[in-house]
Amino acid sequence: MSTLDRPVHPNPYDLLPQVPSFTVTSDDVADGQPLKGDQVAAEGNTSPQLSWSGAPEGTKSYTVTCFDPDAPTPSGFWHWVLVDLPADCTSLPAGAGAADAELPGSAFMCRNDGGGKAFMGAAPPPGDQVHRYFFVVHAVTEDSLGVDSDASAAVVSFNLAFKTAGRAILHGTFQH
Repeated sequence: MSTLDRPVHPNPYDLLPQVPSFTVTSDDVADGQPLKGDQVAAEGNTSPQLSWSGAPEGTKSYTVTCFDPDAPTPSGFWHWVLVDLPADCTSLPAGAGAADAELPGSAFMCRNDGGGKAFMGAAPPPGDQVHRYFFVVHAVTEDSLGVDSDASAAVVSFNLAFKTAGRAILHGTFQH
């Protein structure tokens, strides 16, 4: 019989090269607290409202991601990948991660690990440990990250490693 007992993964952003931080807030996610029902896959798949400020000077665009490092896989689970938000965009309304959402400028969504080009809500296995959902706004040094909508989250992250001027991090939790 298999079990999902395993150590808690570290904060993945602590393992990346350090960059300046800035502020991200949400009307829907309180840092370190359980996600609201509509941010859960079975209850709505609605991306949360996000606002950010204080990005480093020279920021030319933003990428917004949601990552669960606690999924029972070696690579975690990417729930949302939104790239090429224009530099003058400093907030997203709730639901901006819907597949048919109108996005500012030339922004678009890449595939999440569920295969869709949209926000996928929390869906940890029943009875598993508490999962953390890291909503991260990446300040990017280029107008475009240089990927297309078929790029995997790993490819997006690789490009971010070389083009990130700063990060704003907020995380919610969820457990069945």
